[in-house]
Amino acid sequence: MSTGKNIPELFGNNVFNDAAMRDHLPKRVYEELRESIDAGKELDPKIADSVAHGMKEWAIERGATHYTHWFQPLTGVTAEKHDSFISAPGENGKVLMEFSGKELVMGEPDASSFPSGGLRATFEARGYTAWDCTSPAFLREDALGVTLCIPTAFCSYRGEALDKKTPLLRSMQALDKQALRILRLFGNTTSRRVVPSVGAEQEYFIVDREKYLQRDDLIYTGRTLFGAMPPKGQELDDHYFGTIRERIGSFMHDLDHELWKLGVPAKTEHNEAAPGQHELAPIYEQCNVAADHNQITMEVMKRIAEEHGLVCLLHEKPFAGVNGSGKHDNWSLTSDDGINMLNPGDTPHENIQFLLVLGCIMKAVDRHADLLRMSAANVGNDHRLGANEAPPAIISIFVGEQLEDVIDQLCATGTATHSKHGDKLRTGVATLPDFDKDATDRNRTSPFAFTGNKFEFRMVGSSDSIASPNIVLNTIVAEAFREAADELEQAENFDAAVHDMIKGLLREHRRIIFNGDGYSEAWAAEARRRGLPCISSMVEAIPAMGTEKAVKLFESFGVYTRAELVSRMEIDFEAYAKAINIEARTMIEMASRRYIPAVVSYVGQVAASLAAVKAACPEAGTEAQRELLLELSRLLTEAQRALNALKRANEEAAAVKTARQRAENYRENVVPAMAALRAPIDALETMVDVKIWPIICYGDLLFEV
Repeated sequence: MSTGKNIPELFGNNVFNDAAMRDHLPKRVYEELRESIDAGKELDPKIADSVAHGMKEWAIERGATHYTHWFQPLTGVTAEKHDSFISAPGENGKVLMEFSGKELVMGEPDASSFPSGGLRATFEARGYTAWDCTSPAFLREDALGVTLCIPTAFCSYRGEALDKKTPLLRSMQALDKQALRILRLFGNTTSRRVVPSVGAEQEYFIVDREKYLQRDDLIYTGRTLFGAMPPKGQELDDHYFGTIRERIGSFMHDLDHELWKLGVPAKTEHNEAAPGQHELAPIYEQCNVAADHNQITMEVMKRIAEEHGLVCLLHEKPFAGVNGSGKHDNWSLTSDDGINMLNPGDTPHENIQFLLVLGCIMKAVDRHADLLRMSAANVGNDHRLGANEAPPAIISIFVGEQLEDVIDQLCATGTATHSKHGDKLRTGVATLPDFDKDATDRNRTSPFAFTGNKFEFRMVGSSDSIASPNIVLNTIVAEAFREAADELEQAENFDAAVHDMIKGLLREHRRIIFNGDGYSEAWAAEARRRGLPCISSMVEAIPAMGTEKAVKLFESFGVYTRAELVSRMEIDFEAYAKAINIEARTMIEMASRRYIPAVVSYVGQVAASLAAVKAACPEAGTEAQRELLLELSRLLTEAQRALNALKRANEEAAAVKTARQRAENYRENVVPAMAALRAPIDALETMVDVKIWPIICYGDLLFEV
């Protein structure tokens, strides 16, 4: 077991990082590769063979026998095809271990079986993976042995992006160019590159594996489709930041060490609000690396949990009645020489560059709120967003009292003369020190909150890739920067022009600022009054990708083509319909084969008991048995009717031809039918003898790990 003393040696031990490159590459090759990584440039094909040889030698030294191009297709998970390093046997029958530059830089997986949304016909099979040299290769150790994993992008034969990595890299490139223009306006001549830095806080549930295997709904869908709340949930707030149980602590310990070996900077871990729920947060990294590392984190979580006889649930709402899980995407802009463009300084009212950046971001979020909401849309998140536990489904920005005051000064008078400062926090305890408070409190109900020197996008679902929200964030901010730079670069008086622009941006987009309680009904009404979109479901959110506004935005930066956007809409509609269909079929099977037969059996026992008492002692009281029998029979009849209605609704939805109409039908008809079936079954769970009830209950899953 690793200890804290050797963590510096452990960290990145399974990563082809800078130290490994120095040790295994010729100096000239190392310097050229380093330049490609630092500048975000294409790798020179002339050095590819040398890089591949060094990477292979490093991997083989650590026991690797295979390599894979590790990519992120539009399935929501990662994909890989493994090849060994062996070459064809020679005359002596022995094989060599070889790995060429071509094999490193490019792979050719079959593209026909991945979602393409119509970009590819089934018979058009050729696809390509291309090495993203800015995200380091790593070694995965598992039952397959040791495998060299090479992070790659995935494109079709005609160059369309079939993955999440390619548009993410395109968006980073667009943002870099426009952000540098903003820095140059303020006299910065030293920064060569600006990259979005991201830290993704990951929430998850842990349950016992043996108990998990007793729930068909968890196995097939990742969430419980039935289940009554136990007497205790999260009402006492005793789980949040509570003492970590031994079994969970052992899992977290091994998870940390495995992630550190893979170069994932896992930093913070704690119990979350709901029983059985936990969180892991990393240190910030370059956007595409952070996205890769979050995918690695989810994969490793599942594997380490299984090794401990546990299961890691990443669904956004695995249990009704307690908090669901999200993924807080912390986003900032950092230059290669250490400038954080979102750092307001001590006197933000005097920080003109920051105020311009803030105004541009307000404009971007206000103009493209529908796209930002779409970027966090998935099937599971429909159960979480707006549920008084997560951000509402309405996009707004929290900036805190200090910045709101500066904005209000500029909007009211055109001039900001001061910035609020935090005072001393005095506890009244002599042994505790007084210390400076922040000028602004935090707001956990805001979907897009400024938290000191970054924005925290809190809507992202726990199972989702962070690529999609960051693609949107990078691109919409790049657009706002471009428009600002286009105007300011032509200004005769820059100081006056930038001052006027900041005032205009803040006044025009002031409506997107909301520092209050995002859970309140009053905010929903106020948001509608302001004209902010309120998009409650994934099905409603998806069309934002296909608007002319969105097509113009993404095509102008080369992030998506119209065809790529249309394909993703088709894929998302299809994914929604398939997910709800699976859930509906699972509910039908569980109700038909487990719940209703168990209730029928119990009703028979109660009826037999009632008859037996009446026969044995006619004058004895039987009101309790009679009331129980009547209520059980009523709920059983309700459940059977709801089951029949769900069967019909699911059959009708599945028969709808177009993906969009099918998804809309599932949303409008099947989802309510599922809720109608769940209600009587959950009520019956609280009444039927626990020895007869056929499924393990919430209390056993949430509290007995």
